Amino acid sequence: MSREVQFTREGFEKLKAELEDLKGPVRMRVAEAIREAKSHGDLRENAAYHEAKLNQQRLDSRIADLEKALQLAKIVDRPEDAASLAHLGSKVRLKDLDFDDEFSVTLVGSFEADPAKDLISIGSPLGEALLGREPGNEVVVEAPAGTSKYRVLAVE
Repeated sequence: MSREVQFTREGFEKLKAELEDLKGPVRMRVAEAIREAKSHGDLRENAAYHEAKLNQQRLDSRIADLEKALQLAKIVDRPEDAASLAHLGSKVRLKDLDFDDEFSVTLVGSFEADPAKDLISIGSPLGEALLGREPGNEVVVEAPAGTSKYRVLAVE
């Protein structure tokens, strides 16, 4: 049996919307690109056709991934009794004690993670270290790039 995929409510809704978009307008555009490329004749040397078919494969793969994730989804709401503890869905303001820099991250499930947008998986070294922490706690994170130390400034 596959394991569940944890989501915040917002992340779950976002992925549902992406799936609907991929199955509707995006799939229609890809199908139209294939039809257009086929109309140009010889498919063996038709780069547009091969590109469109590759895009179709990527689209089908993404749709399958999303359907599987949503099927295994478990929406995790923030517990009422853990108002100041970092939890899935929490926005955590941190101070990097090595560089004296402040930044914020949001703790999300692994499928929602996007470090470029400060969405940190609870399965990542930083995410694991922050779970259950409250303002004032210091955490040490062992990551492939080395050891980092942070202080939790706020949990929202």
